[in-house]
Amino acid sequence: MQVPSAETKHPSHVEQTPRLNRAIGQLEGVKRMIAKGEYCVDIMTQLRAARSALKTIELSVLETHMRSCLSRTSCCDDEKLRDQQVGEILTLLKKYE
Repeated sequence: MQVPSAETKHPSHVEQTPRLNRAIGQLEGVKRMIAKGEYCVDIMTQLRAARSALKTIELSVLETHMRSCLSRTSCCDDEKLRDQQVGEILTLLKKYE
């Protein structure tokens, strides 16, 4: 994986903060459910909702990466850099199947 240089400007993901806060709230709710000894199926349902929320955030960050980082490399003649960026995305997709 490429180590970013000091000159590399990464896109902001600040807009994901409210979604992250909701996911954190869901997980805190799961902790409370477990502490209260609530029904396993209800806990699993809330865990699935939190997982879904995180997946939505993950896909949004990936989309931003693809739009921002790849667009910068697609217009240059550095084929090695383009291949490296595509490789990063493929690695991420394989890791999170």
